[in-house]
Amino acid sequence: MAKARDYLVLLGLAGLVVALDQWTKYLVRSRLAVAEPWSPWEWMAPYARIVHWNNTGAAFGIFQSGGMVFTVVAFVVAAAIIYYYPRIPSGQLPLRLALGLQLGGAVGNLIDRLTNGTVTDFISIGSFPVFNVADASISTGVAILVAAMWIEERRRRAEAKASPAQEPQEPEVPVG
Repeated sequence: MAKARDYLVLLGLAGLVVALDQWTKYLVRSRLAVAEPWSPWEWMAPYARIVHWNNTGAAFGIFQSGGMVFTVVAFVVAAAIIYYYPRIPSGQLPLRLALGLQLGGAVGNLIDRLTNGTVTDFISIGSFPVFNVADASISTGVAILVAAMWIEERRRRAEAKASPAQEPQEPEVPVG
């Protein structure tokens, strides 16, 4: 029963990410031509804008024309997360959150690759590469994962330092 609950939490979080990702991409594809920018205020356009962009590479436009490789990687990552997730102790909420965000982002971009052949990117901030909700979710998940692992390692080292290993004692020899 606990395993089913674990999967419901994972799939619920990933599902929210996928739904938000696909909804925002639909809005962009249906309202903007490819390469067409939009900003609610002209003064904001140099700093933040929406621009319809098609990406055949990985997050943030890196490794262009690697679409098939990233399709396979997305399947492998999704399978690994689904396999590994229930093995994480229930108290490790940051790790569980990180994997849910990563799964949702991977599936969101995978849906684009399978249905459109490219990933729709649209968030443009300054000169940073254009990205989408799925990319942001994956990046946030990775950052949470790294931070949680770093914090856990520091906690373990502090515990080990606070309780030094017992020194072996000489067995008592009966005097008699």
